[in-house]
Amino acid sequence: MRTPKEINALIRLLDDPDEDIYGHIKQELKSFGEDVIPNLESQWEKNRLGHLFQSRVENLIHEIQYGSLEEHLIDWWKEDKPDLLEGATLVSNYKYPSLSFDDINKQITKYTQEIWLELNDYLTALEKIKLINHFIFDVHGFSGNIAGFHDHKNSVLKDVLDTKKGNPLSLSILYILIGRQLDLPIYGVNLPRHFVVAYLDPYQLTTPIEDSPVLFYINPFSKGDVFGPEELTEFLEKIGVSEKEEHFKPCDAKTILKRMLNNLIYAYTKGGETQKAEEVKKLYKVIVPE
Repeated sequence: MRTPKEINALIRLLDDPDEDIYGHIKQELKSFGEDVIPNLESQWEKNRLGHLFQSRVENLIHEIQYGSLEEHLIDWWKEDKPDLLEGATLVSNYKYPSLSFDDINKQITKYTQEIWLELNDYLTALEKIKLINHFIFDVHGFSGNIAGFHDHKNSVLKDVLDTKKGNPLSLSILYILIGRQLDLPIYGVNLPRHFVVAYLDPYQLTTPIEDSPVLFYINPFSKGDVFGPEELTEFLEKIGVSEKEEHFKPCDAKTILKRMLNNLIYAYTKGGETQKAEEVKKLYKVIVPE
């Protein structure tokens, strides 16, 4: 194992004009993984070697962080029942590599605690949803980002929490995560061209959860409007999609994560950020090769 002094000496050689030497040094530094990033950042700040060195350091840091994200994403996908918040944090890590699970969890817990203080066992399911809607949309001002519907920020949970604007999927994820912390049976429903959540019958929960009966549906993009299966049927007819059983049932975290990545790919593509779109596509293919 090289000493910190030796590692820093290697880093300073990243500006070598010989591509073979540069490639060799780059690969050795990458072999240290994320542990070498603080050294790279420190040398980037101190260096007077110019643009080439700084550009190579920036690219190397990105490659290391991206490779680490791939590995974490693969590990998450291998789990039988992966955690939705962890998955959403991983998607945010593409844009914010240093963001931690705890960073996101703390923000969501803050909202949950406010709602929890007002909840009691005597409230009906609809009354509980009305309370959640009041805090999320009225008190804290979350809303659907209609004007910037295709902005990539709508697909990054950290940005949604910061801007308080999102698309149907990201606002539904927030709703699901708050519901989970409140121990309420709220799950996502993977509708085509939209995404909503279902409130399941708490007395008839099954394994798998997809077979549990639904009491009603909620549309977080419309500030928590509540509706029934008839409206879902009407929506599918309106967009010309054949009705399927899966359109009415809750989905799992893996289905949600795939849709998050697809949304992010589309947003980057539409925004002209093709390199980022291609990188997210690569992340998608890591977990869904076909």
